[in-house]
This record gives sequence, structure tokens and C-alpha cells, in this order.
Amino acid sequence: MTSLTGARSAEALDAEDGLAPLRAEFRIPPHENGDSVYLCGNSLGLQPIAAAGLLAEELEDWARFGVEGHFRGRRPWVDYHRQFAAGLARLTGAQPVEIAAMNTLTVNLHLLMVSFYRPSSDRWRLLIEKPAFPSDRYAAESQVRFHGLDPADALIELAPREGESWIRQDDIHRVLEEQGDTIALVLLPGVQYYSGQLFDMAGITAAARRRGCRVGWDLAHAIGNVPLALHDWGCDFATWCCYKYLNAGPGAVSGVFVHERHARSPDLPRFAGWWGHDRASRFDMGPEFRPMPGAEGWQLSNPPVFSLTPLIASLELFDRAGMAALRAKSRRLTGYLETQLAERLPGRIRVLTPPDPEQRGCQLSLAVEAGPDRGREVFDRLAEAGIVCDWREPDVIRVAPVPLYNRFQDCRRFVDVLVEITG
Repeated sequence: MTSLTGARSAEALDAEDGLAPLRAEFRIPPHENGDSVYLCGNSLGLQPIAAAGLLAEELEDWARFGVEGHFRGRRPWVDYHRQFAAGLARLTGAQPVEIAAMNTLTVNLHLLMVSFYRPSSDRWRLLIEKPAFPSDRYAAESQVRFHGLDPADALIELAPREGESWIRQDDIHRVLEEQGDTIALVLLPGVQYYSGQLFDMAGITAAARRRGCRVGWDLAHAIGNVPLALHDWGCDFATWCCYKYLNAGPGAVSGVFVHERHARSPDLPRFAGWWGHDRASRFDMGPEFRPMPGAEGWQLSNPPVFSLTPLIASLELFDRAGMAALRAKSRRLTGYLETQLAERLPGRIRVLTPPDPEQRGCQLSLAVEAGPDRGREVFDRLAEAGIVCDWREPDVIRVAPVPLYNRFQDCRRFVDVLVEITG
């Protein structure tokens, strides 16, 4: 790998970056007399500058129209969620009918498992990774128990091998081959939250479906980070949050994908609510539930307008940049950071994320070789120096150079400070 160390190299790379102007579309948190180095978009994305104006418009419409804002506002609230289907479909490689913006991620996991985790006497198991994000594991275990099953038998947790930090693709395929005929649902993350590993979603989906398993993906760390092709891959469902790489604000509304082959399956078991009911007769207030076709048929309630609004600004920026260009920059940016760490911090920092760019997004998970106690001290000192990243117990500093707003100089500054702290 060509050396990319030194201030001039970072500045030159930023000067050559065609996406660099997008940084000016975000509010960078301040530190002392300048900007912080914000490397935490994998936890909470930055605020698009346009979001405030869009929210102000919705507040103005509420003040001006009251309830009539559902029909007379600039973006009528009655169908507010529908304006996001096309943009989210582009980011997920889906068809608009397969997309709905609704609820929050864990709520959607439960709603979708109601439909797609249907254990039987001969196919009852649920496959997740270890360590799964806690909320995903809680949801999976509670679904297993809801069906009267014992998680010790029904929940398969696939972990990295001893002494390794990510799960080998071969091990996933081995489990599917050996136990696939007992697995009702495969539920994995597109990008693993702890290690930053990007899974082969196409290959895993195909292998699982060959064994008769239903397949769902948690894309919280994947959407807006890596290219997706959910429709072509053929998974049954996916869900994600919009507050990480999608920059829609804390606690922002989630999104779901339900494959088109389920679009007109009204008999598929589901929990029902009035916003999932046939749009043409919704306000007839009838007692019989008739689900809308596609992912919208899994909705429960009318959309939270103010929570969705910032996503308008973010999706416009994604459309301006294009996911292919963002992914290309991400590979360069993360590769630059990796090179800096290897050249300037040998023996001090261990990277837990796969080195193969095909097996990661923009996140690198780092461990301080001196141990977790020292790692927490390093993390706290980074924060004092205006470096915003995040800590995950027991010993991981997660760093995510996001191509929409991060620079090569941000990566260099992070490593500069890290060298000083650990020297």
C-alpha cells in the first residue's frame, strides 16, 4: 500500500475529493475555536443544515392550518411517509412498493418477526450473530420465548472463532448447511455494530433460502454506508434506523423493506393498525382490516411528521452524491485511516475490523493494546481533544470517517492525537 502519511498528503487528497463540498451542508459540532473532528456518524449522523428550515415549514403549516395541514400543507401529512419510499428504495436497491418509513428499528423487528419467524415442529430455530446488538438479541430471544420455545435450543448464536474478532463467511455457510433444515429465520446485520464487519448479504441470503430459511437483515449500520440490492438478493425483509448514516436526527423514524413477493399476501400473519389498512377505504372506519399492498401493509399508525422531516434533507444529499461515489470515497478514506494507524501506531492499536475493503464499510473498530482500562482512558482523552468517536464495552473505540462530511484531514488529526496520547 502506498504511504499516505503526512499533512500534505491529507490536504492533497481533500483537494482532489469531488464530494468535499458536501461537508458545508452539515453542522459540524464546535470545539474550542474551530470544528471538532466528528467520527461518530455510525452512532448519530450530523445535522443537515437544510433540516432546520424544513422543520420550520412544518411548524408553520401546523400553526397556519391546524388539522387541515394533513391535506393543505406544503407536504400534506396524510401521506407524509410516502415521499420517502423512492429515496430509501434507491439506497436499499429496492422497489418503492417494498419500502415504508415507520416506527423504530426494534419495533419493526418485532412486527416483521411476527410475519416471518413462524416456528414449526421441524423448523423452529432463529440464527443471529454473537455478539449481536443487545436490542436485536433481546428481540430475538423474546420472540423465541413468545412461541413457547427455549432459547438454549432455539436460538443459534454464531460467534467469531477463538482469538478472532469477526465471523468467517465459511462458518456462516457451514451452519446453514449443517442446521439449515431446522432454521426458521436467519436474522443478521448487514454491518456488525461491534467489529464493523460487512457481511456477504447476497451470498448468505442465497444460501439460507436454498435451505428453506426465511431471511431478514438489520441494516442499521449498512444503509447509507454500503451499496445494497435487497430486491435482487431476495431476502424476505429488512429494517434499519435513520439516525446513523442517514442523518435524520436522534430517535428518527425507522424504515422497512418487505420483498415484493409478499406484497399481496393478505393472509400472511401480521399485527394490524389503521395506517396499514387499504388507503382508499381507511377513513371509512370499517372493522375489517384489509392490508395495503407492499411494505405499507405493515404500518400501524400515522407517521410522526417532525421526526421524519430531517430525512428529506439527508436523502437529497445522498441523491446529489450518489451511492457509488460515496462508497468509492469511503474506501479511500477508511483505507487512509487504516494506513495511518499501521504506519504510526504499530504495536499500540489493534484493528478489529476486517482488512479487506469488501468486508467493511467506513467503520474501524480499534482496541488499545495496553488493555481496556487504558483504552477507556485513551477514549476520554480523545474527547477532551475534540475528537468525537464512541466507546463500546469492553474495549472498543469505534471510528467512522463518513464520506458525506469527513475529510482526510480529520483522519490524520485523529491519528495525530492518538499518537500523542499513547506515546
